[in-house]
Amino acid sequence: MAVSHRGAISFGLVHIPIGLYTATQDNDIHFNQLCKEDGSRIKYKKICSKCGKEVSNEDIVKGFEYEKDKYVILTDEDFEKAKTEKDRTIHILHFTDLNSIPPIYFEKTYHAIPESGGDKAFELLRRAMKEENKIAVAKTVMGTKEKLLALIPTDTGILVETMFFADELKEAPKEPAKPAVSDAEIQMAKALINAMAQPFEPEKYHDEYRARLWDIINRKIHGKEFVIEPDEIKVDVVNLMDALKQSLEQVGAKQ
Repeated sequence: MAVSHRGAISFGLVHIPIGLYTATQDNDIHFNQLCKEDGSRIKYKKICSKCGKEVSNEDIVKGFEYEKDKYVILTDEDFEKAKTEKDRTIHILHFTDLNSIPPIYFEKTYHAIPESGGDKAFELLRRAMKEENKIAVAKTVMGTKEKLLALIPTDTGILVETMFFADELKEAPKEPAKPAVSDAEIQMAKALINAMAQPFEPEKYHDEYRARLWDIINRKIHGKEFVIEPDEIKVDVVNLMDALKQSLEQVGAKQ
């Protein structure tokens, strides 16, 4: 697995050299765009808006538009000049509780792997955070962007979550209404929640839609039809309390 980012965790005066490796992968089924008429691939070209010529990636530079159609060009050296020594490390700002960070802030997950000479300090940080039930909030520059990070200890290592800054979050378009609910409805809802409660076992969950899509693709490749099975018939329940009661009965029957 290729390393996504190399740096060092700065923990007080302690430096821990690490590499960051992506912790998730894209398992989506990807499609090509084809011409409806003859089934040929649709291609996209990068064209210079002034001369009309196709431009290769090697001939493309980054430019910031400071006035209409006026740009200042930035090179890789310019981006490096903007980095301080602190930017080149994963600088821990402070420690906090994981549940103090709303989930909306989390963006992407990486495995932090210690590099040569960093194993003992890495294990010291992991174990100390784990035993104190704390995570670290840190900052670094990855590529051309400064990233807010959460370092989360696990039983076997440290996960690094990139996070959004507060000004990157969007407000909900409106707050949901909060109509009155009775104590009986609350108690029934709690009973249903507790009846459905069970440990999170990730290996139990699978992308069923993707599996059905693969089935359709394979059948089409071999010239076979795919028959859609009708969904299970559901009974419409108008009364909320009746819906809760019937749901609780169904859970009990399954168990």
